[in-house]
Amino acid sequence: MSEIRFYHLQTQDLGQALPQVLTKAISGGKRVIVRLPNDDLAEKMAAHLWTYNPDSFLPHGTKKDGFAEDQPVYITAGNDNPNKADLLITGLGVAPEDVDQFALVCEFLDGHDEAQITAARQRWKTYKDAGHAITYWQQTPTGGWEQKA
Repeated sequence: MSEIRFYHLQTQDLGQALPQVLTKAISGGKRVIVRLPNDDLAEKMAAHLWTYNPDSFLPHGTKKDGFAEDQPVYITAGNDNPNKADLLITGLGVAPEDVDQFALVCEFLDGHDEAQITAARQRWKTYKDAGHAITYWQQTPTGGWEQKA
């Protein structure tokens, strides 16, 4: 069974929250897939990760970059796992159907999008019924995370 965490964004958007999460994952030796709704958004997120902080380096790539199997963080709209990631991060409304392939799945929800929240509640029930370990984290006003469930 997978561990599934729901992250409810309140004060930041995914582009602001993701670099910190990815940095922590990579420093912990994780390989990561970031799954977004389409290739255009994947490329925009990849460009953002190169420029969000001029004093940092966050190794990542997309289909356009090639060498997917070598990327510690692979950003995609597809359901593939070419870098053999053990962590799946989804955002912008992506609903993963392959959670069993990953040790950890982190779903980021836009706290201002009621459709995303409603859909996540339905997935929570499905995951729970399947026996996955599930937690819910809500963003604090300072951008940190507080476990709520």
